[in-house]
Amino acid sequence: MAGFNTAVTGLKAATTDLDVTGNNIANASTVGFKSSRTEFGDIYATAVVGAGSSNVAGAGVTVTDIAQDFQAGTIEFTNNNLDLAINGSGFFQLDDGQGGTTYTRAGSFELDKNGFIVSKTGSFLQGYGLDSEGNRLPIGNLAVTQKESPPKATEEIDLSFNIDSREDAAELLPDYDKDEPGSFTYSTTVRTFDSLGNEHTIKFNMAEARPFQAQQQLTGLVAGDTISGVTVTAAHVAELTAAAGTNLTSGTFFTALTDPVTGDPRIESLEVTNAGDFLIRFKSEYPEPDLVQVTGTVAVTEAPEIAANETYDFDIPAANVPTTAPLVLEIGGITIPALATGSTDDQIGAAITASEAKILDANPNVESVIYDNVNKRIRITYKAESGDITPGQALSITATTGTSPFNAPVIKDGDNSFQGVYRMYAYLNGTEQLDIGKALDPGEAGSGTEPGPILVKFNPSNGLLTGVNGNQFSAGAIVPSITIQGADPADSTTVIELDITNTTQFASASIVKASSQDGYTKGDLIGVTFSGTGEMVASFSNGQNQDLGVVAIATFENQSGLQPSGDTEWTATLTSGDAIVNPPGTGLNGTLQSAALEQSNVDLSAELVSLIEAQRNFQANSKTLETLNTVTQNILQI
Repeated sequence: MAGFNTAVTGLKAATTDLDVTGNNIANASTVGFKSSRTEFGDIYATAVVGAGSSNVAGAGVTVTDIAQDFQAGTIEFTNNNLDLAINGSGFFQLDDGQGGTTYTRAGSFELDKNGFIVSKTGSFLQGYGLDSEGNRLPIGNLAVTQKESPPKATEEIDLSFNIDSREDAAELLPDYDKDEPGSFTYSTTVRTFDSLGNEHTIKFNMAEARPFQAQQQLTGLVAGDTISGVTVTAAHVAELTAAAGTNLTSGTFFTALTDPVTGDPRIESLEVTNAGDFLIRFKSEYPEPDLVQVTGTVAVTEAPEIAANETYDFDIPAANVPTTAPLVLEIGGITIPALATGSTDDQIGAAITASEAKILDANPNVESVIYDNVNKRIRITYKAESGDITPGQALSITATTGTSPFNAPVIKDGDNSFQGVYRMYAYLNGTEQLDIGKALDPGEAGSGTEPGPILVKFNPSNGLLTGVNGNQFSAGAIVPSITIQGADPADSTTVIELDITNTTQFASASIVKASSQDGYTKGDLIGVTFSGTGEMVASFSNGQNQDLGVVAIATFENQSGLQPSGDTEWTATLTSGDAIVNPPGTGLNGTLQSAALEQSNVDLSAELVSLIEAQRNFQANSKTLETLNTVTQNILQI
């Protein structure tokens, strides 16, 4: 009877169903496991003649496929960065080292003794290596090849700060001293590293220019001498001799001496005392110029600095006093009380100084009105920040009644170029002064730069940076970098570029707004992590990270065609097609999750129901076999 065979096929199919369900239940906690289901097909035996007849009994059941469900399992997080999970489609590609390639969703990886990333079965995780430029190399075994991070010398510093504009530069000590805080306005320190990984510091001192002008005395000048690289001619000497007793701000010699290219543009004026002797007065933005470079018989020495204020000196000649008639004077719109006939110079001076407060109130750019009873003169001093006073702004002393006893004023021009100007100094480890781009002094032998301060300028009206070491620029423009040399004791060729963009001079506390540098010391490997797009990143104790490779993710045109090979791994078949390998997050590939594992996708509740169904089917087929046996026994008893 064919029914016996039919019942046997049913028992075999139910047994297979029980085996598959039991395997699913057994692997409910297996990382990366994919559940399977048993698929059945009926059996019909038909002959050519009579084919298609509807009254043909079936021959039983067969297992047509044990199909795997590749639905993703739950991702659970761990404390191991080498535990990897794929959030989406794809498989890790493994190489057993003997030419065999398998694929898995189980991301329980570890490092072997040689630094390779391997699965629990010892197979090597596949990925893209990276060259020194970060370009991908052909797929191979991923490994942690860098056990330490070599040191890197500092080559770039980004530093921005605010200097409080309310600080009074006039209160600074006249002589700068790097160890005397009273001689500079602001100081900050940046950590750096040399090429061997040794840590150093660079200290930056900012000294605001004071409202004073430096002076230097030159004596014994003759033709053939040189000053700041300018050769003195006989005509120059004659020009100076003719200007004795005056403040020289023009002429052939002055033009040559102050030429911005071939001369010394720091010089503002020359005060000629007599033939061959004169004072050089510098612009106030150069508060501590080195002595001008001279050759020949001329000698140069420092002279006392003077205030940068503009002054008007009105002398009272002895011949003009006592006055011969009543005198009424007017200064800056203020009338001085009438002076009687016969008033002396001291009486005139006392009357004017008695009205000083009124004059100052009416003329806010005036700092003082003082009578010098020794030289018998009135000195009107303007505020330093007013700079040069135009003729229309200058106060005069006029007589509305009587004749003025004053000579025409002797004028010393003001200079407010000190406003918003700072000298910037840099010191290695607080002691050795660094070369930060200070140009050689005019006339000095050689070329290039030397250790010393550079000028940093701000717009005094808005506090924005407008100049760095002679380079002027407008607000919002690119700020030129400052080149620092000699800050790497281990390698004299190292050059550091300092960027002070966004540095300001606002009326608020002096603070560092941002500070960073790109150097670091030697570091040891402390861990490996993976990004969502598969980059394997090594972390070192010096705070540096380095990309070592990119994990490869494989996908298939028909992943159901993969052949299970144990250990939650699969191999490619003709049915699945060849693997298509790309980095995570590209194409159809899922992204990578580090320190996480994909759990089994087995649903225990569903499997228990399936187990009951398989048991029922087995019992039913057993009943079919028992019934057929009873029928056979009855036939034998006839």
